Amino acid sequence: MTAMDVTPPSGGGGGTAIAMEPTTGKLAEDPQDHTLDAILKHIGQFGRFQLMIFMLICLPMMFHAMFSVTYVFTAGTVVHRCNITECDRPDSRYEEPWTQFSIPKRGNDLDKCTRYGNDKLTNWNHSLNICLAENYDQTSIESCPHDSFIFRDEEVTISNDFGIYCDDEWKLSLVGTINNLGQFFGIPLGGFLADRYGRSFSIALGGILGAVLGIVRSYSPSYVWFLIFEFLDNMTSSTLYSTCFVIGIELVGPRRRVVACSVITIFYAVGEVALAMFAKYFPDWRILLRITYIPSLILLTYFWILPESVRWLLSMGKEERAKAILRRAAKVNKRKLSESALDKLVIANRDKLQQSTESKFPIRLAFSNFKWRIANCSLCWIVHVLVYYGLSLNVVLLDGDKYNNFAYIALVEIPGFFLPLLIMDRIGRRYSLFSLMLLSALCCIGTIFAANHQLLQLILFLVGKLTITASFQVLYFFASEIFPTNLRNSLLSFCSMMGRFGSMLAPQTPLLAKYYTNAPAILFASAAILSGCLSLFFPETTNTTLPTTLEEADAIGIKKKPSKAQDLNVPTTIAAS
Repeated sequence: MTAMDVTPPSGGGGGTAIAMEPTTGKLAEDPQDHTLDAILKHIGQFGRFQLMIFMLICLPMMFHAMFSVTYVFTAGTVVHRCNITECDRPDSRYEEPWTQFSIPKRGNDLDKCTRYGNDKLTNWNHSLNICLAENYDQTSIESCPHDSFIFRDEEVTISNDFGIYCDDEWKLSLVGTINNLGQFFGIPLGGFLADRYGRSFSIALGGILGAVLGIVRSYSPSYVWFLIFEFLDNMTSSTLYSTCFVIGIELVGPRRRVVACSVITIFYAVGEVALAMFAKYFPDWRILLRITYIPSLILLTYFWILPESVRWLLSMGKEERAKAILRRAAKVNKRKLSESALDKLVIANRDKLQQSTESKFPIRLAFSNFKWRIANCSLCWIVHVLVYYGLSLNVVLLDGDKYNNFAYIALVEIPGFFLPLLIMDRIGRRYSLFSLMLLSALCCIGTIFAANHQLLQLILFLVGKLTITASFQVLYFFASEIFPTNLRNSLLSFCSMMGRFGSMLAPQTPLLAKYYTNAPAILFASAAILSGCLSLFFPETTNTTLPTTLEEADAIGIKKKPSKAQDLNVPTTIAAS
């Protein structure tokens, strides 16, 4: 360990205490330090073993991205027009000469649900050609007969599979709401399972249940059954993202957390791009679901091949399993790890657990002690989800091809995942969160004044999406670092569950534009500025170690006054909570 590796121990698997040598002024490792972070630094904070684990958890991260947004394509509207019975034939296309005078225009497209009346239809003799422009009264608009449409593309969604058109299209929007309701209930349930039964167990269980339910959904015989399995699928698999993120946070040393977890989240964007490409080349919703979900059955093997989080094992008193994983990590990383170091880690961990007055799962005590921290985190999550999805739903300046459009939105997130690498350790978590949310808010406001400059508006839109993505990344780090190990997944999942209110509100924001064009941008900017300011009240966690107990989590951000020994240059241990 170098002199730069000064990590203040707030416990939880602990940090490295450092002693100051009075004669040389150099930093030396405290021989009494037997914490997990000290061992991780010794065997490698991000060695081959951690890389192997990260490759494993990137896969469920990618699958979760596809699971959570498949409804964009499976429940999408299809481009169609009325079947003009007196003109169209079985082989008629979407664009025909007679559509210019028989169907109203909506912008550059044909109206999907109405047609002009034809005066000659009343006494029509099929032998006569009445498909003439002069026969259509453009002041007389009629609704299309139900299920009598001509489609532009070969795309098959539940819209044309289950006959959901025109006045019934609210049923397609309802799928997104049901999707988020499933996540609303599933995220805290998955967080509870991850904290009670283990991170790897939660990933494997959520992944395999989501896979099976997704495959079953592809055989849905009706709209109602589709909704049922949409809910169940997202309820079971919704915990994958947060659990993968937490196991990534807990796996590496403090100096490698930001890099490691930025790499993990890139695979979320990769999953979104992959889904867009699958949907583009396999436009049948049933085939798309099978192509997406069948490969995820491989997550069944994670019950056996994905090692458990060592921090979680120690917090639950499962010391032998923790020692076995650390031995394996040292061997794979080609580092030596003595049994005495492991024994001292176990003894220190037992002392810590015995000294703690809390139970192994003190959820009620956590809500009592951290009520303001949890409330602030939940509000921050709601705002992030609102702005994140709101910007996606209000995209109108990108390519008209919806598959390319979706891919572009995903790709712009990738630099957003890496941006925290440049700023989090330099200016801290709080100021990173505040500045990124403020910048996203300014971009939203900027789009109002750039309404007549499409290129500038596009740039502001993309920068706004990039910065809210980066801010979301910082928020995940923050939420993982301010809560103790035995409740980390549960409390992070609770905040994420509250964020579903933002994702339920986001689809309604385009309706505001009917009353005032700039209302969505003003809403996003106001919410981001408010939450950004409140984020400054979080405790700073930069270069602190992950807390194990409630006491340690409560002590984050509290600076201890220097002792008299330090003032007199007497050898002492530098420790900050």
